[in-house]
Amino acid sequence: MPTREQLLALMQKSNVPGMQLVYTKGRRVTSYALGVRQDGAEPAVVETTIFEAASLGKAVQAYLTLRLVDQGVLTLDKPLLSYAPYPRLQGVAGAGRITARMVLAHTSGLPNWAANPLSPEWTTSSLRLKYAPDSCWNYSGEGYVLLQKTLEHLTGQSFEALARREVFQPLRMTRSSFTWQPQWVANAAAGHDTSGKFSPINQFSPAYGAFSLLSTARDYSRFLQAIMMGHGLKPVTAHLLRTPASPALRCGQPVTPADAFVDWACGVGLATTSRGLAQWQWGDNGNFKGLYFTLPDSRESLVLLTNSANGPKMTEELLKWFFGPGEYRALQWLAEE
Repeated sequence: MPTREQLLALMQKSNVPGMQLVYTKGRRVTSYALGVRQDGAEPAVVETTIFEAASLGKAVQAYLTLRLVDQGVLTLDKPLLSYAPYPRLQGVAGAGRITARMVLAHTSGLPNWAANPLSPEWTTSSLRLKYAPDSCWNYSGEGYVLLQKTLEHLTGQSFEALARREVFQPLRMTRSSFTWQPQWVANAAAGHDTSGKFSPINQFSPAYGAFSLLSTARDYSRFLQAIMMGHGLKPVTAHLLRTPASPALRCGQPVTPADAFVDWACGVGLATTSRGLAQWQWGDNGNFKGLYFTLPDSRESLVLLTNSANGPKMTEELLKWFFGPGEYRALQWLAEE
């Protein structure tokens, strides 16, 4: 286990102003809040500081979806467009085949983004299939938005309301939201680019499971316990979080050595490591980057949130410090992504 001084030295070497990290093993929780919310400013990062968790929200959306599957709201293999139309896919050949299982496994065939999702024109931008549905693995935020709109139609509730009901409240994630909360203004981190230049946190509204999660490492660690242990899900559904739904062979790219060790389940990455099965996902909103990694067999988890584009420079060393020497492979696969 690293010391606080070792972690601060790693942050300095990586040019990361601030971070939160929570490591758990069984019921033991080790938590760190280090550095500053904004480079050159006094306010320190504390356990309650809000970070952009970016794509770590996709696992929350996946868990929420599986809870709704258990409730009979939808099934994983029924085409999403048979539940509700999606104007951005109107008339697109093949789009009628896309299912929730494909979206969660990133095999929908949709691009990551048709346009910058923070731009005003994105919500009405033209959306086309990039690959045939269920033919190969292609990371897609657009797929998660399609699924989110379907869930909102089926339940008559906003995505934020669904997340509160199905995830945040049951798991006591009191400092998590997919939309900006005004009370956070005095304790939110600023993002930093690779040179250390800062920019304000995005005050997201409306909610999007694919990218707008605002949270703390402590909150997110509570969520990791749920997906690692299958809490809140029927046993057969919980098993989907540990079972490959796709071999994660990337569309149009040559097979690499790391591909043999990475699959995708229904909403979480899977890696075959020297410590056994791992669940994992990265988060990248440009100036905020993070990672979670779990080893379910030993009930270990780690979540890292940073307010810097340089956050990934720390991850390989952190995994070895907390989980021990070994081959974790997901990072090698991600470097090729």
